[in-house]
Amino acid sequence: MMSSRRSEALVFSLVTGINLAMARLVDIWDSIGILEDQRVERMETVKKHIEGLLNEMITEEEALKKRIEANIISFRKQLETLYQEMSLEPYKVDDDLTVLQLEKDLRLRVETLLKEKGDRLKEMRSLQQQDEELCEELCATPYYIPTGSLPSRSQLQELRQHIKQLSEEKSARVKVFSGLRDDIRRLMAEMGHEPETSLERESVCNEADVFLLTHENIKALKMLLCQLEVKKESLLSTRDELKGRALSLWNRLECPEEERRELQGDMHCTLSAEIARWQNEVDRLEVLQKVKLEDVINKVRQELAYNWDKCMFGPERRESFSRHFCDSNFTEELLARHEEELSRVKAWQEKARPLLEILEKWEKTWALFQDFEKKASDPNRFNNRGGALLKEEKERVKVQKMLPKLEEELKVAVEEWERTEGCAFLVRGKRATEYVSTMWEEHRIQRGKEKNERVTKKGEAATLKTPTKRPLGSSRAEPTPSKMKKTPNQTVLRTTTTTPSSTSNTFLSVSGKPPLSGQKVQHRTKAMEISHRTPLQEVKGEKHVGMGTYSDFMSELSKKASNEAFLNSTAKDIL
Repeated sequence: MMSSRRSEALVFSLVTGINLAMARLVDIWDSIGILEDQRVERMETVKKHIEGLLNEMITEEEALKKRIEANIISFRKQLETLYQEMSLEPYKVDDDLTVLQLEKDLRLRVETLLKEKGDRLKEMRSLQQQDEELCEELCATPYYIPTGSLPSRSQLQELRQHIKQLSEEKSARVKVFSGLRDDIRRLMAEMGHEPETSLERESVCNEADVFLLTHENIKALKMLLCQLEVKKESLLSTRDELKGRALSLWNRLECPEEERRELQGDMHCTLSAEIARWQNEVDRLEVLQKVKLEDVINKVRQELAYNWDKCMFGPERRESFSRHFCDSNFTEELLARHEEELSRVKAWQEKARPLLEILEKWEKTWALFQDFEKKASDPNRFNNRGGALLKEEKERVKVQKMLPKLEEELKVAVEEWERTEGCAFLVRGKRATEYVSTMWEEHRIQRGKEKNERVTKKGEAATLKTPTKRPLGSSRAEPTPSKMKKTPNQTVLRTTTTTPSSTSNTFLSVSGKPPLSGQKVQHRTKAMEISHRTPLQEVKGEKHVGMGTYSDFMSELSKKASNEAFLNSTAKDIL
């Protein structure tokens, strides 16, 4: 409202100014004395001048108006195109704006969008360059944006994310590649291996750009590393075989210790060089071995016999090689046969090591058990000095607990072996369970023999015993009155009886029951009758049932002790 008043005031002022100017011109013309015709002519000239000026201004303003309208149309078209190219929502124009304001608003909007378009194109080119470089190194597919199109904001964000992922992938692959390359270099250096293929040369090259970080190349490097590791294992195996061969030859040939230390002390070199040195040493020793062939074969036979014993082989297993073992024609072929047999025995020993260790523990424990059994029969063991008897008893209990555990462990291991290998596990020509039962049976028989010998010695000692002295002047021996207290219902007589095992004085009661000493004799006779029973088996008629173990032995022993009124086998043996 204020602006319209100001414009109206300006129009009124303009009209007033023109009127005042015309009045001033009329006064000047009057003072000069210009005639009416000339005045009219001059006034028309002023009119034309003013009208021309106004028309010129009007023309210019109309041209400005048309130009502004044309700009508005052009800006609208540009905005529509930019909206489509930049994937933006159309801009809504305020209807209250004037033409000039609308033109300005549209122009500013176009300028903003054009600037954003330029920035997008610039960023897209930069990102695409990074993306192409990464994809070329990783052999990946670049992010696709149609050529000549303007990327949207979401496309630029996805391109940035794609580049970020590629960068992380590159870092991971570089790390993997560096680790693989270091491992390959280390293995090659340890083995003394020179690069032969292009892949090996590229993998150890110091230039990082030579090797593309593709999945295929990484896979190829892993395969190469695996091959090198297998080769290293093969070289180590070869080195160890040569070293073992050299050590064996050193022992057989009784080489000086200084010579061994000289070769073993300087081995800080590559595997290839180390293998070459051991190979040269083995070749030298084999030449020397040919000269001392007989001594070498004899040493191999000693080693073979030692390993046969360690493997607990029976005669059948050894007899298969006895023809060569007893051959006196010392040749290289005979040595090769011995070494082949020794290798087979060692391989079997390594395979059966867990079982052999259990057997070895059982035999050691069995030896302790037998030792304690022998000590139990020695009367001097009761001369306890320094708690030796208590210590011995603790050890005995420990052995008694250990034997059944080892036998059960051996049984489970043997069953697993036979199920896996499909053949019986033999110990000195017998199955393991049969071998254990045989040892118990031999132990039982030996104890029976020892008991019979003790009984026989006691009988002989009783037979040679000095007879009872007779009273002086007496024609026959009179019975000595008993020191036992007589009761009204019992009369005790002293009689002299002679048994098959001994001669002793025995008391008989009126009731007919033998005293304790007589009961002991009867029990001893009964024990001799059943001494042929096996502690590993139960006797049913004429058949032996079940496999003998330490548990069966102790159970049978406890039954005998209960029936015969003995506390243990020690007391039984002493009687």
